[in-house]
Amino acid sequence: MPPKKRVEYLNQKLRGVIQYAYKHSAAFKDKLDSVGLKPKDIQTIKDLEKIPITKKTELMELQRERPPFGGFEGILINELRRIYVSPGPINEPGESEYNELGWAQGLYAGGFRPGDIVINTFSYHMVPFALQMVDNSLHRIGCVVIPTGVGNTEQQVNILKTFKATGFCGTPSFLFNIAEKAEEMGFNLKEDLNLKVGFVAAEMLPESLRSQLEEKFGMIIRQGYGTADIRCLGYECMKKNGMHIPDDKIVEIIDPESGKQLGPGKTGEIVATTFNKVYPLIRFGTGDLSILTETPCPCGRTSPRLIKILGRVDQGTKVKGLFIHPGQVDEVASKHPEIAKYQVRITRSEHKDEMTFRIELKEETSQPEKLREEIEKSIRDVTKLRGDVQFVRKGTIPDGAKKIDDHRTWE
Repeated sequence: MPPKKRVEYLNQKLRGVIQYAYKHSAAFKDKLDSVGLKPKDIQTIKDLEKIPITKKTELMELQRERPPFGGFEGILINELRRIYVSPGPINEPGESEYNELGWAQGLYAGGFRPGDIVINTFSYHMVPFALQMVDNSLHRIGCVVIPTGVGNTEQQVNILKTFKATGFCGTPSFLFNIAEKAEEMGFNLKEDLNLKVGFVAAEMLPESLRSQLEEKFGMIIRQGYGTADIRCLGYECMKKNGMHIPDDKIVEIIDPESGKQLGPGKTGEIVATTFNKVYPLIRFGTGDLSILTETPCPCGRTSPRLIKILGRVDQGTKVKGLFIHPGQVDEVASKHPEIAKYQVRITRSEHKDEMTFRIELKEETSQPEKLREEIEKSIRDVTKLRGDVQFVRKGTIPDGAKKIDDHRTWE
């Protein structure tokens, strides 16, 4: 829709969800009351600046204080269709009926069409993305979904060949793993497999990796961006000219210090508002940095676009598609009294994330391998990710060092 009409539409939707959330979401009512606001005070997107931002860490804390959803839910728990428990832990309500259009719009914009046979390799376990968002959206388009989930690369290759699958959904690093396995099995990726379109998310997509995979398979790969809490916040079209913001979300780029909105072309934190009455999050701080543009896209879509994801405001980051937070690092360390100081280092080798817990011990141990195995088990239990443990000399980790030290580059 034309930009002016889009703004009018979003302002109208905003007023409606503000009224609903104030009446049905206890946590949102508390937030407005804390700054002396009433629903009538929020009439336009600009007025959102008056509302305090809800950070992911705050949401996790509120869920512990007021389980299961921190008071942000807008319907009764027994009206839900599903409940998800993502790493963190953080609880997410699944809609009684899934009506969001953003991911379906993104998949269609990226080349998926009715009749495509698609392997969906996002995790179906506990988290909402694979089933609630991608699977349902592919079905809405008219695609046939094979819910393969994560892992089992040899079986994934055989499934691609047997069913002549035309589409892939998953992380870019996992598609790279599949390519390596298929070549190891002696397949020619272009001749023996039939992939034409790919949708990737949950990780950064370096252009070098995109180009490599598109050339190997002879396919088109486009990416999307969103969160489990807010759902789709952006998707690429065929012109690969930034990520279009869907019409069922409001996205602000704000100064992380002041919370004030920044204009197009300026770097700031992505803060999102959804009109979802099941979970009406208003001004949710994603912690991701980006730049907004309102210049026309050659594809003809008129929505604003996020140029790219530039990094994080805080130390929280995604590893192999899952978030890891400083609190989780503390939780791992708290399970092992032998640990004096600790830091997680994130690196990347051959398009694959690597996570290493660097640990200074209070005293030398006579059984370092046993302790290493115990800590690595704690890492898996707390973060749902595999991480290596590296014991380092005392004084290696500086006082006040970041708990998560991200050394990855995205070229």
